Amino acid sequence: MYAVEPDPYCYPDSEVLINLPGLRSAERLAAFELVATTQRADEPLPAGRLGARHYCRVHHHLFQDVYSWAGEFRTVRLAKAGSMFCYPEHIPDQMARLFGFLRGEHFLAGLERDLFIQGLTRFLSELNAIHPFREGNGRSQLTFAALLAYRAGWEMDLARLNPDAILLAMIESFHGNEMPLRNELARLV
Repeated sequence: MYAVEPDPYCYPDSEVLINLPGLRSAERLAAFELVATTQRADEPLPAGRLGARHYCRVHHHLFQDVYSWAGEFRTVRLAKAGSMFCYPEHIPDQMARLFGFLRGEHFLAGLERDLFIQGLTRFLSELNAIHPFREGNGRSQLTFAALLAYRAGWEMDLARLNPDAILLAMIESFHGNEMPLRNELARLV
């Protein structure tokens, strides 16, 4: 569960995010979100130049049926399990910095596998720490990573993804240990 106060993204006196179908139950919203984003993930992803705007379009594509703010940077401070993500007032600059790094690395194209995985690990670790959206960061990160891999000449098999292992690896990377994330990505690329 995320810690955020006050949260204008939620229904009053609730921890349920305001959503397009108007669901007031966290369980029903989670089920709807899973179906909606899975269906959208099966569609062609938005075209773009692998920049921050493209990343926002990927988030919008996945969550457009669920949240009116899909694809928009969050405006509230957000923490999870005691770890504070990037303050919202710094998200645009941090996204520009991170995607500038990616552009400077030629979007990781032309790298041998281990170097590609190393670069992807660093990118995802930092993107996760920024956590630019109120919800849907993990799914957007992995979808964008698969798109980035494809454009760099690699295939990322998300069907082999272990959700619990990747979540723990992302948490470890947030605390400075990128090795579990690197290992999980190596299983997928």
